[in-house]
Amino acid sequence: MASRGGSARRVPENDAAITYVQCDGLAVMKIVKHCHEESCSNMEVAQGALLGLVVENRLEITNCFPFPKHDDTMDEEEYQLDMMRRLRRVNVDHFHVGWYQSADVGNFLSQSLLESQYHYQTSIEESVVVIYDTKKSARGFLTLKAYRLTPQAIAMYKDGDYTPEALRNLKIGYESLFIEVPIVIRNSPLTNIMMSELSEMIPEEEGSKFLDLGTASVLEGQLRSLMERVDELNQEAIKFNRYQQLVVRQQQDKHRWLVKRAQENAARAAKDEPPLPEEDVNKLFKPHPVPPRLNPMIVAGQINTYSQHISQFCSQSLAKLYLTQALQNAKESKQST
Repeated sequence: MASRGGSARRVPENDAAITYVQCDGLAVMKIVKHCHEESCSNMEVAQGALLGLVVENRLEITNCFPFPKHDDTMDEEEYQLDMMRRLRRVNVDHFHVGWYQSADVGNFLSQSLLESQYHYQTSIEESVVVIYDTKKSARGFLTLKAYRLTPQAIAMYKDGDYTPEALRNLKIGYESLFIEVPIVIRNSPLTNIMMSELSEMIPEEEGSKFLDLGTASVLEGQLRSLMERVDELNQEAIKFNRYQQLVVRQQQDKHRWLVKRAQENAARAAKDEPPLPEEDVNKLFKPHPVPPRLNPMIVAGQINTYSQHISQFCSQSLAKLYLTQALQNAKESKQST
């Protein structure tokens, strides 16, 4: 996936920063269809290319197409170039402006996504990654968000140094890996007219079940995912604590060796003997490799995402419970009178 950014076509240069993303309804429907088909058929992550152009301070997404499934007989780069070539023949915007990916309950942060967006953003400066949440959208909340890597994240990947000191110098954490770009869905006037007519055809009782209290399964799935991420973060913390213990033990061994060597040289000097030759301490005590901190930072971001969703979900459920309780009390008082 990371190599897909290398074959992207450049969009026209634009000095103005991208302040928002404008996505056509056709492209949104294609993304929704592809993501739901993949989630229902084989539960795989759906990915595809976004096509469009840059106009002033906005990035317009006018079309898209899915990436082929992993097949050794198909060259992905050649497939993308062939698709863009065919779209250009029928006078469709064919400039590569980013890519999209499906997500599960907003949990999209991963090392592969960071690496892919880094390759995209370094080859196509204005590119974005659009995340579509299939689970939340299936429950009636259309979740479509656009993200770009921050300058600190690009510098981190460019240096390839994920040690605690490097991350501290860059002042980067999971909350500063991505910056969200506002996304606006645009439809043609004819489409808006058709949607208005369709909304009038919907029966009044449809779409009015706002007090649905069937929340146990959703909350259970989110809590299970949160527990898995917490366990993973705990394992990363154990690894780093073990590294710190090894460093402390090595420093103590190094100090004892230096004291012993100083005592031996002092005894040899008292006997008018030449001191022992100096040896490089770092060669005798090789430093332990520092465990990379990128994966723990990503896991912490995933935990934060799940916690926010659980908090939002529980607050909505509590509001529904209090509302239904008030309605039930009003109904009982009315029946008693």
